Amino acid sequence: MEVALISETAARRSGYWLIVVVLAMLAGLPLAVWLDISDLSGNTLRRQARDMSSLISSIRSYYSANVVGRVLAAHASGATEGTVVSHNYANIPGAIPLPATLSLELGDVIKEQQANITYRFVSDLPFKSRASHELDDFETKALAALRADPQQTLNDLTRVGLTDTLRFITPVVMGQACVACHNSHPESPKTDWKVGDVRGIQEVIIRQPYAGNVFAFKYLLCYFLFVAIIGISFILLQRQQARAIHSANRDLETANEFLASVSLKISRYLSPQIYKSIFSGQKDVVVHTERKRLTIFFSDIKDFTATTERLQPEALTEMLNEYLTEMSNIALEHGGTVDKFIGDAMLVFFGDPETKGPEEDAKACLRMAVDMQRRLGELKDRWRRNGTEEPFVVRMGINSGYCNVGNFGSNDRMDYTIIGAEANLAARLQSIAEGGEIVISYETYALVNEIVAAHPLPPITMKGIQREIVPYAVDGLTLGADHKSRVLSEHLAGLDLHLDMSRLEPADRLRVRTALKEAIAALDEAAGS
Repeated sequence: MEVALISETAARRSGYWLIVVVLAMLAGLPLAVWLDISDLSGNTLRRQARDMSSLISSIRSYYSANVVGRVLAAHASGATEGTVVSHNYANIPGAIPLPATLSLELGDVIKEQQANITYRFVSDLPFKSRASHELDDFETKALAALRADPQQTLNDLTRVGLTDTLRFITPVVMGQACVACHNSHPESPKTDWKVGDVRGIQEVIIRQPYAGNVFAFKYLLCYFLFVAIIGISFILLQRQQARAIHSANRDLETANEFLASVSLKISRYLSPQIYKSIFSGQKDVVVHTERKRLTIFFSDIKDFTATTERLQPEALTEMLNEYLTEMSNIALEHGGTVDKFIGDAMLVFFGDPETKGPEEDAKACLRMAVDMQRRLGELKDRWRRNGTEEPFVVRMGINSGYCNVGNFGSNDRMDYTIIGAEANLAARLQSIAEGGEIVISYETYALVNEIVAAHPLPPITMKGIQREIVPYAVDGLTLGADHKSRVLSEHLAGLDLHLDMSRLEPADRLRVRTALKEAIAALDEAAGS
């Protein structure tokens, strides 16, 4: 029986991956928040800079058209007195600033009120009385790009530490009033301005620390903290479960090793077929029997009592265990169920718990018996070489019929075996066999006659069976319609004959014939004397 174990290595690997996934998710949440804040900060700064630039441009346009334009129109109509429009209006009583000057001063006012905002109104063509404007690389490139396409706006977002800095640039486009003023002004560096020309740039610079946006997400931060606590708790719980699984695996491995050891020991007391059917759940361990058609094999060592007197107990035990082991292996190879060992006797049956049908079961049993006699001949040769003068001689009986098979006994102690007159008949057939001979019943012979050469023996009767029983002595197995493979075996005091025709090579048959002729000649000579 196998106990299913949770693979410790797999559990650890899955645990590590789970921790990695949870940590990745926990790390991914602040990263996602950070990216959103970064994107929001950039978009907010762009919108704020665009709105401010648009507001200043609108004020300048309105001022240029409706204030400065009216003043200049009055001067053009011949008025000699009135308001003067000048860039240094502060030094002229009653004067008003130029639109560009107004824009610069509006920027100064905004900067005083908003320390993080800078406004620049610059040109590479200032009035002669004014200091030249210093344009950095971004402003120079922006001015060139806007003169090529005045319809666009340019911006540049940079991040240093936890602070975003946005530079938003729009073109300063010459209007009708601006063209008239600049083309006629004595300090203008250029007198051929046209409406739509880009004189300079208007730049709004806004600096925004990240912290100002981070705390705008206080509820999200609280949620993240909650999720982090849950995630860490989950990891700790998973680690605790991993340790519990590891401990359970050790206990299960110990239990499994114990069960495997016990199972192996129990298997030595059961036939492999019975062991398999019980531990696979095919059969219940309860007192229960069935009536089935079986082929029963019974073997016994001839004159075993006399053999025990000739051999030392240690040598006898070694030989008997080797004999039973070899015979059991042959039985298992042919699909037989080894029921039990009764001293030197052996009971095997075919047809339960696995069967191939009555005929095939009987043929398998007969082939098993022939292979057993063949193997026994090989063992006897070796035993003689090792000093055993008279090794085991085995008689075998086979019968086919209906028996009760199953668990016999009590709920506390039971035995899986067969009972019935047909099983007893197999033992009786064994008892009438000669040493090294296989005797089968007519019921078995009827099932195997296609593969066996056999001759009938005198009928016998048996208590519990009303019919007369006709036994058959097996001469050998047939290999074809015209050829028979025979196993001749005869064991007497002074005679040990085992002839297996199927194993003789053609080159060895002449040698065997010569040996047999010499043996017959020796017997004839002994009989004549």
